[in-house]
Amino acid sequence: MNTVCVDASRPYEVKIGRGLLATIGAEAAQITDGQVLVVSDENVAPLYLSQVVENLRKSGLTVSSVSVPAGESSKSVEYYVNLLNLLAAKRLTRSDAVIALGGGVVGDLAGFAAATYLRGIPVIQIPTTLLAMVDSSVGGKTAIDLPAGKNLVGAFHQPSLVLCDPDALSTLPQDVFRDGCAEVVKTAVLFDRDLFDHLREYGMDFDREAVIARCVAHKRDVVCRDEFDTGERQLLNLGHTVGHAIEKCSNFAVSHGRAVAVGTAIMARAFSEDADAIVSVLREFGLPTETEFSPEELAHAALADKKRSGDTLALVVPERVGRASIKRIPVGELLTVIKAGF
Repeated sequence: MNTVCVDASRPYEVKIGRGLLATIGAEAAQITDGQVLVVSDENVAPLYLSQVVENLRKSGLTVSSVSVPAGESSKSVEYYVNLLNLLAAKRLTRSDAVIALGGGVVGDLAGFAAATYLRGIPVIQIPTTLLAMVDSSVGGKTAIDLPAGKNLVGAFHQPSLVLCDPDALSTLPQDVFRDGCAEVVKTAVLFDRDLFDHLREYGMDFDREAVIARCVAHKRDVVCRDEFDTGERQLLNLGHTVGHAIEKCSNFAVSHGRAVAVGTAIMARAFSEDADAIVSVLREFGLPTETEFSPEELAHAALADKKRSGDTLALVVPERVGRASIKRIPVGELLTVIKAGF
């Protein structure tokens, strides 16, 4: 097992290892001796919810659960308010906890509800997708979507614990696993030439536990230096400005990972001396590097991006593998950048 300690405003551990799902009762009992509400989705719940609930109850906790529809549509005001009302109906207190069992959507929704109910109660993240393990479950960003764009309503709320069990990845559909690979490649492009070379050598057969731990450690380092996303942490948005625009243009028919892969490829072609290698690795993982949407459509959709500040936009520039910078450009120049990366 690997343990990554995150020394944020609320310190916590990210534990990575096979079989950790079976330890959730003992782990949760270290955080609360009262109630827990397990939030999952309709894809994950049939696989793991009964096991998690039984394990929690054996540890003496009072447990209830709820499942939301799978997919981005659950990150909505409607499901957020429903979840708050359920927390109130169950009379959870600040000494109780929410457990997010699922991928990034469940983690964001449950995390935001925990962040805002009673001005904040503990949340335990149990990510079941590669994308959530290496990225969204760590760092305390929680959010829901508005019709105008993704993640426009949210809060920083660090989890009390993150448990990553790579065994859960065995039940993932191949396409969903590849989505997570986009975030793994993104991390390597940003920070880690050795990790990039490992991915290039082993492809889909990479060392899952070791790679997850390495990605989490990189994110930990950035979060601890810039917890509230005012500077360096924005590097983690590589590919996301264009990626979120692709998601919006497709009405979320294009998954987050695939959209970020395209966004990363566009930024690499526009700026990086290692563009060919980056695009090649993305393709090696079966990820797209082009989109059917025009540069004009993407630039227009990106205007609602939360990384915009007035008339400027923060873009992450991948200079070469292992080195990136943040470049603030006038909004009017985004179209030129996207065209350069097409």
